[in-house]
Amino acid sequence: MDLISQTVVDGKAGPGAGTTYPTLPDIDLADIFRFAKGQPFADYARMRVEAPVMWHAEPYGGPGFWAVTRHEDVMSVNGDPTTYSSQRGGILMAMGPPDRRHALLFRASMDTMINLDAPHHLQLRREHMPYFTPSYLRGITEAVKGEVTRLLDAMEPLLEGGATIDMVEHFSSVLPLFTLCEILGVPPEDRPRFLKWMHYLERAQDLAVQQAAAPITPTLELMQFVMDFNTNVEEMFDYGRMMLLKRREDPKEDLLTAIARAQVDGALLADEYLDGSWLLIVFAGNDTTRNTLSGAMKLLTEFPDQKQALIDNPGLLGGAVDEFIRMVSPVIYMRRTATADVELNGQMIREGEKVIMYYGAANRDPEVFPNPDQLDVRRPNAAKHIAFGYGPHTCIGKRVAQIQLEEAYRQILARFPDLKATGEMEIAPNNFVHAISKLMVKRG
Repeated sequence: MDLISQTVVDGKAGPGAGTTYPTLPDIDLADIFRFAKGQPFADYARMRVEAPVMWHAEPYGGPGFWAVTRHEDVMSVNGDPTTYSSQRGGILMAMGPPDRRHALLFRASMDTMINLDAPHHLQLRREHMPYFTPSYLRGITEAVKGEVTRLLDAMEPLLEGGATIDMVEHFSSVLPLFTLCEILGVPPEDRPRFLKWMHYLERAQDLAVQQAAAPITPTLELMQFVMDFNTNVEEMFDYGRMMLLKRREDPKEDLLTAIARAQVDGALLADEYLDGSWLLIVFAGNDTTRNTLSGAMKLLTEFPDQKQALIDNPGLLGGAVDEFIRMVSPVIYMRRTATADVELNGQMIREGEKVIMYYGAANRDPEVFPNPDQLDVRRPNAAKHIAFGYGPHTCIGKRVAQIQLEEAYRQILARFPDLKATGEMEIAPNNFVHAISKLMVKRG
């Protein structure tokens, strides 16, 4: 199954048809530094009203794309994978020039289930489903409960006397990696490796951002980091490949086995697709939950009445979790590429043009969610959010994310009802994932 040649096309330059809606000149969704202040919800609100399917130019000679912001339109694109392809260009806004890509990371990122269309996407997805059933998830829930307790035990002495600590470091970055390793079946002795790999991948992202802002002068320290980064990336993929091939020979009751023994058109996955599956599960199982855990603490601090409602009635937490996810919308966008000329909300889109769905905009559409910028832990339709996507590409691990969020805040609010964000916070310049890199919290 060689699909790489079909996934490196970065869209046709456009717009190929006349624009129905104006391009709002002061809105730039390609500028990653704007996202370091949080998602531009005010810009999304303007776009929903004035330009819900808006042509958006790209820097560095990119072909441009259609930005889609209304809930109904995002649902329409997500629900029609025949017209709006994931495979014909992948899910990212742009790929960058070939000479600046990390060859192994780029190839693996393209060779993943999330970048495939039917029938291959459905075949792979079907292989994963047995590991997200209610009976399997009950065991995961018990493991998550124990890990949350352990993390809060470790945090308690650090919070004494009004001290501030970084919730990302001590909680939000640790719990999702633990849960991921439980699902995958990674031996406990190997789990510290995941923390190290995440460190190098995040540090590399920071350096790439600095380089985009201003050229970095090479130093011995920087050159050493680049060598260490490449070594760790190789190690990460070598480990994943080793574990997956091992599971083919000795299957276990875990997700690694499901990936390793998955078949497409009657054949086991080629090695490059093992790399892609490994990379997808490592990132998808970590980033979104991590950032929603932190984002929820920020929201509860901003809306103390809603926090008190949860303290008074923990039974509301199930619905509140969906409300947290709706408001945080940790995945900022998903891209598709039109396979044919199509009309969306009165705008003609030509075959080959890129279409980008903004989940944070859709999840605050007042046509669906009244008073959308207000946290409402009793919101009756919070589950209509599309932070996990919609249609055949709905995130397969969404229930795992909900379990972690519900258990985390069940224990946090019971044990530390006075825990709150201090206002000191750092968000990485990233227009794909709302990446909270620091969130200081304290009691009192």
